[in-house]
Amino acid sequence: MWELARGAVDENSPYAYLMMCEYFADACVVAEDEGRLVGFVTGFRPPADPDTHFVWQIVVDPATRGTGLGGQLLDACAASGPRPVRWLEATVTADNEASSALFRAFARRHDAPCAEETAFPRELFPPAAGAHESEIRFRIGPLGTR
Repeated sequence: MWELARGAVDENSPYAYLMMCEYFADACVVAEDEGRLVGFVTGFRPPADPDTHFVWQIVVDPATRGTGLGGQLLDACAASGPRPVRWLEATVTADNEASSALFRAFARRHDAPCAEETAFPRELFPPAAGAHESEIRFRIGPLGTR
């Protein structure tokens, strides 16, 4: 999993990925092609808002991009878990056009409103982290009402 994530998204420690898979497995989705990992989503349902699925990271193998796999992974997230997802939420850096387009397409496919707002301005990130763009929150939903 970490090889697929390396260079594609904000890198996290292998421990962080293991913790996501251990404690939030019902909110994580993987895609394989002939036994090879080609995509994954890590996420969780915030304890204070269990009707929301927060997408922490979504990664699609470069060789598989453009096939619709990212959308399929998000659809699987919306269908996962012990209760229906009413909202899909994620934060995306302001310059990440591909991810922004992916979440907007998900909203259109589900005929759901998509609110976008600055969640974490760049000033909140420590200088040691390098130049980090502001994170835009996508909040899509309610789902399944139309």
